[in-house]
Amino acid sequence: MKELQERIQKDGICINEDILKVDSFINHQVDPVLMEQIGQEFAEHFKDQGITKVATIESSGIAPALMTAHSMGLPLIILKKQPSKVLNDHLFQTEVTSFTKGTSYELTLSSKFISEKDHVLIIDDFLANGEAATGAIRLIRKAHATVAGVGILIEKSFQPGHDKLVAQGFDVYSLARIGHMEAGKIEFIE
Repeated sequence: MKELQERIQKDGICINEDILKVDSFINHQVDPVLMEQIGQEFAEHFKDQGITKVATIESSGIAPALMTAHSMGLPLIILKKQPSKVLNDHLFQTEVTSFTKGTSYELTLSSKFISEKDHVLIIDDFLANGEAATGAIRLIRKAHATVAGVGILIEKSFQPGHDKLVAQGFDVYSLARIGHMEAGKIEFIE
């Protein structure tokens, strides 16, 4: 997606070969116009696939996932990174290791908002090693629902996440695929 690539080049800060900061327009301050364009792009790509719900992991994926759900006229499910003190029964849970933070967390999904009848589209901000997406897929499968595909804003194509998900048979649609990055330099794959 040209608009996202241009915004990454303009406002993204490449710290090193692993870390790209996009906090001025995606995950700390959010550009609603860009998020609307992203939502429309995902909705167009995944249309006519019988999707019943959109899901994301809190918190950076919420804005693009919400705009995708809005564009598709569907509800959004937010997978929580910590068990709720209020919604603590009837939860599906799995452990996920964050590449960016180097820590593990418990990902949860309330059984109240998903069933075996659901065909779910997962939206996330980054794809590196594929751990977050794989955790989301595990939760959706625990509910006996199916996964329609995975929409990613920024894919680090030099890391194994994309290939890992595609090898499992998932449609992975990434809006900006980075082939190489280093401090001050980002190269995209078309």
